[in-house]
Amino acid sequence: MRRVFIVLNERAGTLIDRNPVAVKAELRQRLARPGRKVDVLLAHKRAITRAIDRGASADYDTIIVGGGDGSLGYAANRLAGTDKTLGVLPLGTVNLFARDLGLPTDLDEAIAAVESARPRSIDLGTLNGRAFHTLSGMGFFSQMARAREETRDLPGKVLRVLAAAARAFFRTGRFTLDVTVDGRTRHTEAVAVLVTVNRFSGDEWRRARLDEGMLEVHIVEDTGALGKVRAGVDLVTGGWRNNPGIRSIPAQRVSITSGRRRAWVTTDGELVREQVPLVYEIRPQVLNVLVPPAV
Repeated sequence: MRRVFIVLNERAGTLIDRNPVAVKAELRQRLARPGRKVDVLLAHKRAITRAIDRGASADYDTIIVGGGDGSLGYAANRLAGTDKTLGVLPLGTVNLFARDLGLPTDLDEAIAAVESARPRSIDLGTLNGRAFHTLSGMGFFSQMARAREETRDLPGKVLRVLAAAARAFFRTGRFTLDVTVDGRTRHTEAVAVLVTVNRFSGDEWRRARLDEGMLEVHIVEDTGALGKVRAGVDLVTGGWRNNPGIRSIPAQRVSITSGRRRAWVTTDGELVREQVPLVYEIRPQVLNVLVPPAV
């Protein structure tokens, strides 16, 4: 890291509690080294993506983003296939990507981890040509993203999650899909489809590896109201691998079609109306990221 650009979401709860300006100064001081240039920018909303664009186009070798999975997804898409390295400071709500990189959620500990981190090449997935780092889904998953935004102002994290899940379950209906995995098409009635970059396991939905060079598509088949409830519980508690109503298939390329021209899809936490067919592909070891030495 000789030329470092750090973009921080100044509206993230972690920064508001600590004073964003003070954290900005602390980061510049802690990452300073002889011969190293460190620039830190506080931004929010669309200014975050503009800042990432600026860093990607300039002569920085390392772009560190402090934000949630959505901001990191944008950065991953911009930096994929380049010689620049992406660093992560987990300031979001879920922080799936940061957890899989082995980064602690405490800000001070995360800064220390980034200080000693080294670059590693990892896989990305693409949806209709745009890169994503962790997962993309439709049906229950897209409805969960929508409901999460609607319940953001409710007090307490547990209450927000329960309220969002309840809304998503009531809104999620059955849809007919043709899912083509590596050239083989499966016609199915489903309530949700999730595509992940590499394989997930356990109740925490963690990836043991980020460079397996594969996707995995998870199809939650329509088995009635009780089946939908059981699938939702198993997805949360980690029992989904043993649920006969959830099919998990490794893949290099996935194409999903339905009777609609567009579909709501949540990708790395961002809800977008995508053009159908949804085409997913794997891009092996296409992104350089900073990973703590213990990982």
